[in-house]
Amino acid sequence: MDNARWDGVELREGDIVISTPAKCGTTWTQIICGLLVFGRPELPRPLDELSIWVDAYFRPHEEMLALLEAQDHRRFIKSHTPFDGLPRDERVTYVSIGRDPRDVGVSIDNHIANMDMEKAMRLRAMAIGPEAGDFAAAMEPPAPTLYERFWNWVYADDELIGLAAMLRHVEGFWEHRDDPNVVLLHFDDLKTDLEGQMRALAATLGIAIDERVWPELVRAATFDEVRGRAETLAPENTLWKDRTVFFNKGTSGQWKDLLDDADLERYRARIDELTTPEIAAWLHRDGI
Repeated sequence: MDNARWDGVELREGDIVISTPAKCGTTWTQIICGLLVFGRPELPRPLDELSIWVDAYFRPHEEMLALLEAQDHRRFIKSHTPFDGLPRDERVTYVSIGRDPRDVGVSIDNHIANMDMEKAMRLRAMAIGPEAGDFAAAMEPPAPTLYERFWNWVYADDELIGLAAMLRHVEGFWEHRDDPNVVLLHFDDLKTDLEGQMRALAATLGIAIDERVWPELVRAATFDEVRGRAETLAPENTLWKDRTVFFNKGTSGQWKDLLDDADLERYRARIDELTTPEIAAWLHRDGI
């Protein structure tokens, strides 16, 4: 990923930029935005075609810009670029989502295991060109156990998907959460009050939905429904060994089978090192 790929993007009035840390509910948020934008329970085309991922090396830069420019619906654009790296425009709504980092660490492990890395490297080389280099050769092999991989994620300082990077992303939106064109969601709130969260988001986006349609939209956004349509909703869906596995469990508390009390003390110390008590409390709804 490279936030320099935002260069050349011409933002429009009404654009929605969905900028999230990895595995916090990015695709779920995209789907919800798509359902609201189109106002019906079936999206007209695969999600990848409707919601362009700007900063990923999956297509050449000029091709990505052309696809984005050609869209004639209200755009809802995917990004993993933190708030301070995004182009700022008062006409645009910026949406992000947070999640218990312990669940993120487990979810990322499933995500990487399901990725076809050879295909990802081919797309990267096509997007960058000859200067792409052999990125795969420079990657260290993963640790042998989920437990070790989880702690590697927790202590990764410079990785795009490490705990520190996730918290920096959340902090950027947290500082602007009261801005009129910024929305900061939480994964657990979508799980417990999906309709309420969707209605609030629609209000912020200025989207009016017929009351008769709301039950269908909410049902279409439930995790079970989303998983059942993985063929058209999984992002960059040619990258996955199994598209349905992309939408894995979609639950909170997956970490509980992995971490004991001593582990949680160690984890708490890392959280205290990286972020504020206020943000830590907001992310960890049931405490650490």
